[in-house]
Amino acid sequence: MDIRLLESFLAIVEERHFGRAAARLHLAQPTLSQHLQRLEQSVGAKLVDRSSHAVELTDAGSAFEPNARAVLSHLSKATRSARAAAEGHLGSLAVGFNFAAAHHILPATLQHLRHRHPGVRVHLEELRSGPQLTALADGRLDVGLLYGPPTAPDLRSRPLMSLRLCGVVGPMHRWAHRPAAPFMELARHPCVLFDRGQSPAMYDAIQQAAAQAGIELDVAELADDPAATGVLVRAHQLVTFASESRAVQLARSGSGLTPVRLHGPVPMLDLHAAWHADNGSPLLQLFLDTLEASGTSRGTATLSKPTAASVQA
Repeated sequence: MDIRLLESFLAIVEERHFGRAAARLHLAQPTLSQHLQRLEQSVGAKLVDRSSHAVELTDAGSAFEPNARAVLSHLSKATRSARAAAEGHLGSLAVGFNFAAAHHILPATLQHLRHRHPGVRVHLEELRSGPQLTALADGRLDVGLLYGPPTAPDLRSRPLMSLRLCGVVGPMHRWAHRPAAPFMELARHPCVLFDRGQSPAMYDAIQQAAAQAGIELDVAELADDPAATGVLVRAHQLVTFASESRAVQLARSGSGLTPVRLHGPVPMLDLHAAWHADNGSPLLQLFLDTLEASGTSRGTATLSKPTAASVQA
């Protein structure tokens, strides 16, 4: 059925006058009459009674009117949805994130996105940076909020913010009551590290700081699980490492773990938004633009106002 026939019928219903309805639709009156005739032939019933004084709906017309309105309303909604999807304002996006992104980036970004683009759905998955890189490469994630930048040639990234790394010790460690320590002292303190594949950028930042300090780290244990790392740190008086986004949470955690600022050098880590170079989705660009618009893509995180607990970034 031609949508124009429904539009003509509803204009006649609302105006109760063929001349006014034709003028409203920018049609010649004979054309409007032809539209009504074609519609009535298609429906198989007379919809409008027209006399010299009035235009009235028949019983069939009264029954047909609300359904005609519903058809046009659904069509209009479908059109708006299609245009919104084409412009990246409707659909779903898979976003990976780490602790720092959850703490510094996502709350403001998602609030801004929901306010400006309520048709966009974001599916979140918390992953360490290494697993995020794998998920981006195989298409399971559209965007990763991770430590970077990624080195794979088919991934692109945008820096969001810088974070300091610090040491983390248990209550019996010699650093437990020291707010800060030179990085070079780690030459005399065995530590816990994680497999590089779990967070390549963080691993490299720690090793580069050691090289700048002129030392080689004494890696006594390898542990990828934060809970296991915490146990090892407390039990064996080892040092582990955390982004300050994590270390901020330790002071009030009750875990007995204490963050210690490192200096000379201060190890730094950049948080990036990363995506696959082949992903040309308008929705991806909308999310990246929202990162900028929400004011989350700048600054350096600092060690202040601790609120909760965890160990490794």
